Amino acid sequence: MGDWLDDAKAIEEQERERSIQALRARPRPSGPSRSHCLDCDSAIPAMRQAHGGIVRCTPCETTFEKGNRR
Repeated sequence: MGDWLDDAKAIEEQERERSIQALRARPRPSGPSRSHCLDCDSAIPAMRQAHGGIVRCTPCETTFEKGNRR
């Protein structure tokens, strides 16, 4: 029989695995990236465009994602 610390560790590992699976299940953008942000029309850095399917600059994407979580 394990002690409470073993049980806590097992629960933590289960939660970590659920979090990883949830991140992997999220849809990923694909296709060509835009050169300018869809929302504010500022230039999207080339390093960000290289990921593919990027349509917003980082600040606008952050605002967009926070808006969807409410």
